[in-house]
Amino acid sequence: MSETLDKLQARLNALEDEIEQEWDRRRDAMQFHLDRNKVVFEKNVRDAHRKARVRLWQFLKYTRPMVVLSAPVIYALIVPFVLLDLFVTVYQAICFPIYKIAKVKRSDHIAIDRQHLAYLNGLQKLNCVYCGYCNGLLSYVREVAGRTEQYWCPIKHARRVKGPHLRYRDFVEYADAEAFQSQTMRLRNALRQMKD
Repeated sequence: MSETLDKLQARLNALEDEIEQEWDRRRDAMQFHLDRNKVVFEKNVRDAHRKARVRLWQFLKYTRPMVVLSAPVIYALIVPFVLLDLFVTVYQAICFPIYKIAKVKRSDHIAIDRQHLAYLNGLQKLNCVYCGYCNGLLSYVREVAGRTEQYWCPIKHARRVKGPHLRYRDFVEYADAEAFQSQTMRLRNALRQMKD
């Protein structure tokens, strides 16, 4: 990377750290903490959440019929998502040790915790579990795919792609054959030295 890109990347990393610190401050203000991965709210917050909950019958009363009718389409996607989860996990378990790539920790990506919020009714909690699983799974799959791409073809595309994975930043430029030859092993070694 050029010096300018290195400086921009360093600024971006610092900004991401700042954002994470701000999220930590906001979590503290919401009066909850994690105790062995279990969410624990202050009693006054828990009570306020219960009072804010919209009962299931009220929730359904104001839901448009087409929204209700679309639910089976949404929930049917659980089958391909579970299959994707299974296949990617098996792929990683078999191939990553062969390539000496550090494995992606699934639990770092899939967070299912919103069902503990007392201001959600049962259906909302189910929806949150579903979305937490599916979006977390896609994050997990993206990281597995990103590490695979870094191992086999760490080359940027000719055109700008929207929302590339974080590893993409270090890939070699599209038309730089010399950098591809010289940098591929460095990028592969970086995968081997990763810590979980």
